[in-house]
Amino acid sequence: MDEDLRPRPKPPAHVIGQDLAALSIHELKERVEVLKDEIVRLEAAVQSKSASKNAADSVFKF
Repeated sequence: MDEDLRPRPKPPAHVIGQDLAALSIHELKERVEVLKDEIVRLEAAVQSKSASKNAADSVFKF
């Protein structure tokens, strides 16, 4: 397959540690919202995994 015809991956919305000097206030606020949404998603994953672990721990408790 010709590499030039493959779709390019979308760049990440934000890169941790990225230089922020060139971004506008609007762009910074958009990134804050993206990161807040990601925090909510990560916290939900932690809760889900914790619930699974607690359920498994209670089944195998002697």
